[in-house]
Amino acid sequence: MKDRLYDIVVAPLYTEKATANTQFSKYTFEVAKTATKDQIKKAFKELFNTDVLKVNVLNSKPKSKVFKGVLGVRSGYKKAVVTVEKGKTFEFISGV
Repeated sequence: MKDRLYDIVVAPLYTEKATANTQFSKYTFEVAKTATKDQIKKAFKELFNTDVLKVNVLNSKPKSKVFKGVLGVRSGYKKAVVTVEKGKTFEFISGV
């Protein structure tokens, strides 16, 4: 059962903005491209045992890049910003 949840919540995103948002109880994750807000909310609640107040979802588009002189495409991904109760903090580095 937990394997299916880890298919929805792929990995946490560590960016400057995502790290700054943790003080507002907002956590940013890369999620499956087919995941809905309800699925993300349920997976997050079961994996981390916390109540989720809100889920915002963004689709990052694929970008063209030049890799060693060869034109390629960096794959796009879907990310979710999950808002939990104020003051709730948890460690998810070992979980995902």
